[in-house]
Amino acid sequence: MKKLKHRWGITSTKQLILIFIVFAITGSTAAKIAEPITAFIGIPRSNAFLYWFVRVFLIFPFYQVLLLIFGFIFGQFQFFWKFEKKMLSRMGLRFLFKDE
Repeated sequence: MKKLKHRWGITSTKQLILIFIVFAITGSTAAKIAEPITAFIGIPRSNAFLYWFVRVFLIFPFYQVLLLIFGFIFGQFQFFWKFEKKMLSRMGLRFLFKDE
């Protein structure tokens, strides 16, 4: 836990627990949201490759937004905003944050 706190620049165990809770809630919520959307689009589970490709493609943007929303609700917005910028920059989307 000390290594993770140091790596993320966190000083309290309470903050670390809140961050874990936000990650858990965000992942579960994004997965739940993707299910009805794939059903609405009409992609059958029988076409496994297409189904999972579209589902992961849908989950990604929802996850990013939900991470910030739940981070805000749990008082960890600053941490997750830095986390998002770092992750999206590593994915080659630096242009989204060029003003900062």
